[in-house]
Amino acid sequence: MSPAHSRPSRRKSLGLLAVAAASGLATVAIVASNQASATARGADCADVHVITARGSTEAPGEGSTGALVTQIVNTSDQTLSRAAVDYPATLTNYANSSAQGVSALTTQLTNQVRECPDQKIVLAGFSQGAHVVLDVLGGGGGGVLGTATPPISSSIARHVTAVTTFGDPRHVVDQPFEVGTSTRDGLFPRSADQLRTLAGFADRIQAFCDSGDTFCDRGLNIAVHSTYLRRRQDDAATFVLDKIGG
Repeated sequence: MSPAHSRPSRRKSLGLLAVAAASGLATVAIVASNQASATARGADCADVHVITARGSTEAPGEGSTGALVTQIVNTSDQTLSRAAVDYPATLTNYANSSAQGVSALTTQLTNQVRECPDQKIVLAGFSQGAHVVLDVLGGGGGGVLGTATPPISSSIARHVTAVTTFGDPRHVVDQPFEVGTSTRDGLFPRSADQLRTLAGFADRIQAFCDSGDTFCDRGLNIAVHSTYLRRRQDDAATFVLDKIGG
């Protein structure tokens, strides 16, 4: 006969089976819980989410870009949700205002991707809002704008499907994502490193800057700056709809 310690007693065996069964049930419960959480997380997610950053001195909300978002919503065959960046958008202490916008959009975009990981993200910005949007993707700050900040992580940025901006004060001529008639840099030109990062998004960005714009072209015609959505909205909507798949 084998020694007593070489074979568990019936009581001990039943105890081990009970523990194993309990562990198995716990594992099943954890898996079920995770699946339920994933289902709940994506249940209210639209196919596309549009985040807008308003221009300097515009009232809180979407600002002039709101009309563009409405056109996209009304034209698309997909479900869309929309939100605006909450930041000061002031001309006074512009560097601080734009930095707050970059921080706010970075957090907002990160949270949106985590909540709806299968969603397509569209970013739109006018004037200081354009500055904010492109600084989030390419890195911000530097020079008179203060301490340089890194671009958002690639794991978040890859969810951004389309970007359209108007009158970006950080515009630099001859970039692969720039469209319009401008021949001069803006008030706060981006650094070479920032431009290289943005170039990686060139097929997803359409950044409008026209000649004479006071801020993106250092021109003398404020009307050029203030009428982008009136003049360029259809072009921007077509670009976004093409990128998101209609």
